[in-house]
Amino acid sequence: MSQSRTDTARAPLLLPLAGLVAAVALAGCDRPVDSEAVVAPTQPMARHTPPPEYPVELACYDVGGTVELIMEVGLDGKPQQVRVERSSGQPALDEAALAAVREWEFTPGTRGGQPVASDLRVPVTFRPPTERPQMCNLVDEQR
Repeated sequence: MSQSRTDTARAPLLLPLAGLVAAVALAGCDRPVDSEAVVAPTQPMARHTPPPEYPVELACYDVGGTVELIMEVGLDGKPQQVRVERSSGQPALDEAALAAVREWEFTPGTRGGQPVASDLRVPVTFRPPTERPQMCNLVDEQR
């Protein structure tokens, strides 16, 4: 049998098979849609994040640095289990960053449209003020 005659003999078999494949593919269209597949997950978003108090003594001496914190943002958007991942090298800056971040507020992240607890890495940078604070005169007198 020649090649073209073999292809012609198979053609009537392929048409019903193609119809069956199309019917199976379309059958999935009637199933309910999984809401988690439709709603994209979101990350926590900052709502209220005032800067930390700058320790006056360190500001007077131009001491700055960055504290890297790790925290879990809870279902209510409040920080949970805040800890220092990398210190600034200045305990007073680390403590000021921890105290401030514990009071911050977030919109919690979501998965499937529902709030979820999320881990978040937060760098807090302290830059000395450009003008020396008035309090520095008092600090100088005490030394």
